[in-house]
This record gives sequence, structure tokens and C-alpha cells, in this order.
Amino acid sequence: MTAHLIDGKAFSAKVRSNVAEDVSKLKDNHNIKPGLAVVIVGNDPASEIYVKNKVKQTAAVGMNSFHFEMPEETSQEELVAKVKELNADPAVNGILVQLPLPKHMDEAAIIETISPEKDVDGFHVVNSGLLATGGKGMVPCTPLGCILMLKDTLGDLSGKKAIVVGRSNIVGKPMAQLLLNESCTVTIAHSRTKNLEDEVRAADIVVAAVGRAEMVKGDWIKEGATVIDVGINRIPAPERGEGKTRVVGDVEFASAAERAHAITPVPGGVGPMTIACLLKNTVTATCYQNGIEI
Repeated sequence: MTAHLIDGKAFSAKVRSNVAEDVSKLKDNHNIKPGLAVVIVGNDPASEIYVKNKVKQTAAVGMNSFHFEMPEETSQEELVAKVKELNADPAVNGILVQLPLPKHMDEAAIIETISPEKDVDGFHVVNSGLLATGGKGMVPCTPLGCILMLKDTLGDLSGKKAIVVGRSNIVGKPMAQLLLNESCTVTIAHSRTKNLEDEVRAADIVVAAVGRAEMVKGDWIKEGATVIDVGINRIPAPERGEGKTRVVGDVEFASAAERAHAITPVPGGVGPMTIACLLKNTVTATCYQNGIEI
């Protein structure tokens, strides 16, 4: 068996196209132009590249993009004040504070300052609680992208056995909840799970989000399973030259692809979906705030 590749680049382009259509409807039918505010503190190079992509893609789908750069030495009080200012700004429908923040800041406190209705990252405890109890709220972007790709690939997920390897608040826990909401039977595993390979072998759906390079071995994958690899890990690549690296996921891709029905590559799988789902969440937030269904 050679697995079908789940093309995150192509699928994210489709999501962004749908977002652009929804933005156009909001403008034409309601005279509303969604606005996304991104705040970055400090000069982390990876964060800067990521934020530039967010700003570019926000404008490309026709939304207002608000971009705020604050210096590394910004105090927590100053950042809280900026978030509160954006909470009160009717032109801003979504707020994203780029993580990680400088070490002198309390990330949880900053996230809790964001209005839950504008929390397009889906990290606020109110949104976490809504997801856990089946309510309507903002869903973290990466898990949302994963569930959209799974439903596109498999259709109805009801009754399937799923395992999520990883228990983070950003991916693992919300991913498990989304799968439960689709009537899957869900196991949450992690690096300390005993007999992890046996747990994985029982699953029709494997979502790997543990942050360890190629931790999930190919022969752990059940024949015909669908594999979503959230991991992004850099490992040495001496074959490319001294000091060179390459990016791999949390799953041994080549051997897993021989057994799986479908699998996401790394890179080019889950990654592109994160920004696309951020844009989708901004439209969702705009509709919630204005009592609109589109």
C-alpha cells in the first residue's frame, strides 16, 4: 500500500478561497470588513517570518490587517494595555498575540486578557471550556485544520478509533475534543504511555503532536489508517553538507506511508492549514460578534 498524500498546501488554498468569498459576502451584504490584529513582542526571527505571512495572507483574502510590533523590553502592563485597547476597537474582530513572549511575561495572563469573542487562537479558558462542553466558541487553529483535513479525506468520522499522541493545551487536548465531537472513540497518549505502539496499532486515525522527531514508528501504523503528523522537528542532515538540517515530523514518514491509507507530509501537511484556519476563525468571530450567519 502506498498512502494517499494529504496536501496541506492545496487544501489550505481552498480554505483561504472560501474565506475570501465569506469576506466578500460580509462586505456586500452587511458592510462589514473583518479585521485581524497581530501583536508581536521582541524580535524572534521565526515569529517575525510567521507574522509577516499572517499579515500578507490576511490582506490577500480582503480583510483589514493590523500589525503591532513592540520591543523586547515592553512591560507586561504595557502589553495588557495594548490588548485591552484592541478589545475595545470595533474595527478589530480577531486578536492574536504571537507566542512565545519574552520570559518576563506571563503568557497565560496575556491570553486571558484577550476578549474570548476575539480570541482567534482559541486559547482562552472560556473557549477551551466551550469546546469541552460542546458549545460554540473559537477553536485552536492547528486542531481545526487537522479535523477539516480528516473530514475531507474520510468523510464521516463517526465510530472510528482515534489516538492523539500528545497532550498539550494548544494541539493535543483540543484535538481529542474535536474528535470526540465527531463521535470518534478517542485515546489520548503521550511520551509516558505504556505500550504506546499497541495503542497506536489499534487506531483508525493517528494524530501525532508530541514534538519528538519520528517517535511514532511506521510499523506502529495500522494497515489503512489515516495519519495526521503535526510535528515539526529539525534533525541533522549530514548528507546535505556539514551543519545542514532537514525537517521531519513526529512520524517515520516513509515506513508509515507504506501502511497508511492517507498521511500528511512534513513539511507541506498540517503547517499551511494553521494560518488558513486563523483567517477562517477571524470570519467566524466577526459573524459571532455581529449576529450574522453566512
